[in-house]
Formats: sequence, C-alpha cells, structure tokens
Amino acid sequence: MKNRISLILKTCCLFLLFCSVAYSQEKGGQVSESIRLNQLGFYPNAPKFAIITSPNVSTYSLLTSDRSKTVLTAFKLKESADTALNGNKTFIADFSFFKSPGDYVLYVDGLGYSYPFSIKDSVNNGLAKATIKAFYFQRVSTALPEEFAGKWHRTTGHPDNKVLIHPSAATTTRPAGTIINASRGWYDAGDYNKYIVNSGITTGTLLSIYEDFPDYVKDLNLSIPESTNKAPDLLDEILWNVRWMLTMQDPEDGGVYHKLTNASFDGMVMPGVTKDPRYAVQKGTAATLDFAAVLAQASRVFKEYNVEFPGLADSCYKASLAAWNWAQKNPNVAYNQDEMNTKYEPKVTTGAYGDRNFTDEFIWAASELSVTTGDGQYLKMLNIFPDNSMPLPTWSNVRLLGYYTLARNEKLLDSIAPEYFTMLKNRIINMADSYIAGVSGSAYQTVMGKSRRDFNWGSNSNAANQGIALIQAYRLTGYKEYLRYALANLDYLLGRNATGYSYVTGLGSKTPMFPHHRPSVADGVKEPISGMLVGGPNPGEQDGVALPSSVPSEAYADVSESYATNEIAINWNAPIAYLSVALEALQDEFY
Repeated sequence: MKNRISLILKTCCLFLLFCSVAYSQEKGGQVSESIRLNQLGFYPNAPKFAIITSPNVSTYSLLTSDRSKTVLTAFKLKESADTALNGNKTFIADFSFFKSPGDYVLYVDGLGYSYPFSIKDSVNNGLAKATIKAFYFQRVSTALPEEFAGKWHRTTGHPDNKVLIHPSAATTTRPAGTIINASRGWYDAGDYNKYIVNSGITTGTLLSIYEDFPDYVKDLNLSIPESTNKAPDLLDEILWNVRWMLTMQDPEDGGVYHKLTNASFDGMVMPGVTKDPRYAVQKGTAATLDFAAVLAQASRVFKEYNVEFPGLADSCYKASLAAWNWAQKNPNVAYNQDEMNTKYEPKVTTGAYGDRNFTDEFIWAASELSVTTGDGQYLKMLNIFPDNSMPLPTWSNVRLLGYYTLARNEKLLDSIAPEYFTMLKNRIINMADSYIAGVSGSAYQTVMGKSRRDFNWGSNSNAANQGIALIQAYRLTGYKEYLRYALANLDYLLGRNATGYSYVTGLGSKTPMFPHHRPSVADGVKEPISGMLVGGPNPGEQDGVALPSSVPSEAYADVSESYATNEIAINWNAPIAYLSVALEALQDEFY
C-alpha cells in the first residue's frame, strides 16, 4: 500500500511539474512555485501580499498577466522577522499601495513569475457562489441535471425514503425495522452518510451568513433548481437540509437520531450504485441539542418567507422546543459507537461523531431559543460562561455559535439578559486580539499558522473559522485590523501558504485535483467538483498515507486516499462560504 501511495505522489509531482513547464513555455517564462499569493486576487483598496519562500532574493516587479507591460519595477522585498514552521524565513512583497484594476503577475528577480491574479471589485464573488453551490452537489435523494450541475450531472442516489430504525434507536412506537422517510439532506463529506451533529454546525453557520449579510445574499444567484422562486438561493439550499433534519426527530418524544447511515461506508462509487440498507441510529443529547439550535435559528430566518414557505417557521419552532424538552429530560445520552456495537446488529462502522460533553450544545441551543423567543429563561437555566476559553467552532464544540448569535442581537440581549453583552463583547475582542498579535512579524503574514496547533484534521476550517471570529470582532468594534487579517486568512486558503495550493477545488491555478470525495473520484470527469474546501495540512497521518513533509504546515498530499488531508466536508465548506460572503459584503470598508 505504501509503495502504491508513493507512486501516486510521484505521478502527481510529475504532473504538476509538467503543468508548470507547459505554462512557462506558453508564456515565455518560468512560473515559480516559491511565490505564494492569493491565486484569485485582491480588492483594489485592500491589503495585497505575496510571500517568497526562496532565499537570496531582493526585488520584485508587477506586470500585466500577458507580461507585455511592467507596472511596478524593482520594489524591495522585506525579510520576515520570524521563521516559518520549517525553520526558514520568508521574503514579503507588500504591494497594497497598488490599486489599479487589472490582471497581473508578480515577477521576482532571479526566480520567476507568480501565478496570474486579478485586482478588481468583487474579486471573491465567484468564490462565494462556488463554495455555497458546492452544497448543491452534495444533495441526497435527487438527480443533478446537466442544466444545473454541468459536467458533474448525475442520476439520483440514496432516495432514503425507506430508512430502517436501527435496534439502537428502537422504541415501543417505532420498533427496530420500522420504515421512515428521511429523504433529502446533504452527503456529509467524501462519504454518502448524513450526520445530525455535523449537519448542525454546518447549517447554523450557513444560516448565520443570511443573518449577518442579508442584502448581499439576496442577490446571490447560484443557478439551482429553486433559483426562480422569491427566496434567496442560499436559503433554498439550506432548506434542502433542514427538511431532512426535521425527519430525524421522533415525533413521539422529540428526541433526534444521531445519524442516517449504511452499516459501513460505501466504496469509491457514484451515488446509487450501492443498494445497502440505510438506518436511523440512536438518539443522543448532542444531536438533539444541535437540532434544537438549528431549528430555532431556522424558524426566525424563514419567518421572513412565510408566503414562499407557509407553515415552515412554525414547524421549525415547534420541533426545536420538542428537542429542547427531550434534552432536558435526557441531558447526558452520549453516542458511543463502540459500546453500541456490542449490543446491537448490524454493527455500524461509519463516522461516529461521538461527544461526551454537552455543555457547549446546551449553550448554543439556549442562545438560539432565547433570541427566537425573546425569552431569557433559556440562558438563565445555564452558566453560559463555564470557563475562560473561546474555542473555535467544531462539530464537537459549538459554544461560539451561540455567542455569535447573542452578539448579533445586542438590543434583544440587553432586554432579556443585560448582564451578558459586555462580557461577551470583551471575550470576542480579546480572542481577536490574541489572533492578530505578532502576525506582522510572521513568515506568511496570516493568523493561520502562527501555531503548530493550527494543523490538525480539517486545519483549513481553522483558518476559515479564525476569519469568522475576526469578522465578528470587526462588526462589534469597526476596528479595521480585524477585517484585514480576516482577509489574510482567506489569502492563506487561496494560495498564500506553505504548500502553495489554493485549497478550494477549481478556484486558482494550483488546486486539489484528487480530493477524497466519492463523486469526484468515480464520475469519470477529469476535474473534481468545483468549490470544495479540502481539509488541508495535517501531520497526523491517520489514514496511513505517507506525506511529502513532516512540517505541520506542509503535511498535505493531493491524493484521494489521503482522507486525513484531502477529504472535503460540509462543516469545512460552510465557514469558507461565510468568510468569502463577509469579505464581499464588507469590501468597501477596508479604507
């Protein structure tokens, strides 16, 4: 297996070298992999940085993308004050002062040219659309016609209209083997299952895009089947998943099933090839509270669209309350897959998303219900600041999503729980200050990568979520440094990083071609589906795939077997969608 992986890595490297040489021959010059920058481009009035990783360089120039005209000549590079994680310093090209719209390349004397990029208004509009449209390509229980999916069109897979109640989820009213209809929803990641816990953080983040930037979202046309209705396309896409989530609640008691899944993972095939039974598996406190939070948030968002979706907001609200009440009665029901498999058949070996601490889920659900109902009782039932930490949102810790909701509703919070807002604001600002401290001396000039701890499974979502935290701090204070460093983290994701990849499929010159994503592997189309954020550098090697470097920021392999670095996941796509929309909506506020 190791030898085969090594061969794949060597083949990929030769492919990239061939592409670089071909580009060089076509354009009459060498493209240097040592010049790292945002491969899409820059807003005219925003910061513009490139990082050069080769030593012994001193100046750079800026040319039009066809290299026919030089617009900046021999500007000095600045050496970074600190070293990168590989122990080397970098050289920094800061051309923020250059604001003329156009398409350009950077040239470093003695090194070569960068990939091309643009300077223009709305430079990330295509990114915002693509990262949201990626959810359309994850839809379950429907065909994706060529009209909307282009070359990635496909037939229906996993109708999920005859889902079996797993023995772990059995009740007297729904015994094992009971058939329920749990269609729609999104495939969770590179696999074909649906998980309420991961769906929760994803849907909550997407709903927050609408709540924070409704004017921008209302004009965003994604070219999906619902684009002709009067609701924003973002909400239409979210609704595809919300309607599935509603089917995962037991109507008898309000509890929510942890996941809908095959007993084991499907192979690397297209949706619909396998016909294995699908199961709704065990109710749990984490799933039920995540559900309660999302449905409370959805109820207030979709209330604005009662004409388009009659009764939906009320249904969401009632479902949220029922879930909250179940969690009050069952506050500590953990999903322990290994233990479950000792008791029930069939054994389930798909993603566990196990969690044993539900403090954060209670905080998130209470925050959403308090804002939706205007009743502070939910908050006052809890200690919403149980410690001093402000952990970035992950599927296993969603506390910050609740804090963001409270922070965006200052007037309401002042009326129902006035003691909280000042503390909440100070915590978000302190978190943002800790992120930006020392970045000006760092090798890549980004918040992401200041610490080795940033590089775990799904590290790219850390970069996006750090950006969201900075956006929230900016919205609370108007302090533009927060906005600029949020943009810097987007630059990181689009190429200003230690591997030189733009980590979003199809967006940039050097992008992942072999993500761990079953449709992209099996569909026979050369390019993977566009708009998907891969997991990113992760030195853990949990999948057994040998990586090209043990340096945390460089521990990435663009091979489909590397699910620990190159899988896609809905909870990673949601924060980059938020960040790209936020920066588009706020682009006029940089100066």
